[in-house]
Amino acid sequence: MLITYERDKLINTLLYFAHETKHLGKIKLFKLLYLLDFEHFRQTGRSVTGLDYQAWKYGPVPVEVMQEWDDPEPDVAAAIRIRPEPVIDDVRETVVPLVAFDDSHFTKRELRIMDELAARYRDTFSPAMIDVTHAENGAWAKIWQDGRGMSEAIPYALGLDPDSPLRESILEIAREREAIRRTHPSHPSHP
Repeated sequence: MLITYERDKLINTLLYFAHETKHLGKIKLFKLLYLLDFEHFRQTGRSVTGLDYQAWKYGPVPVEVMQEWDDPEPDVAAAIRIRPEPVIDDVRETVVPLVAFDDSHFTKRELRIMDELAARYRDTFSPAMIDVTHAENGAWAKIWQDGRGMSEAIPYALGLDPDSPLRESILEIAREREAIRRTHPSHPSHP
């Protein structure tokens, strides 16, 4: 049941961004997922999607989504389609929603963050988002280090401001949730 809940939540996050933004290709989608998860973690000690991210040359990559990009599982294939679009001498892929977004999987905070990101980046192409996810001293940059951290995991804790008075409280919440998840995998505190 939990796996279905997590998977449904991820699929609905993909659907949300496909419905609410334009020019949603792989890189833009990956950046939106990263911004969503890391912002929610900063506020609550928990990501929205439960995805793990790695540092790649062009930014943070959600490993699970990347693995399915060219050959999605049936549940993702039923929800979205990747449509190739010719652009001058190249092909751009666009995520096209096939079904409606279901907000029942999300908290008000999660929906608010998703709305804010969609509004901010609605008409943006992915190159304009590079500076945001590649921010100096940001989580990706701390791991990437001019390629030395290629394909290494980006810990959510790196997204926390080291000077924040809430840093230790957020980390404690994250540790507690992880302990619960490990001992009770069906507990609703996961992801």
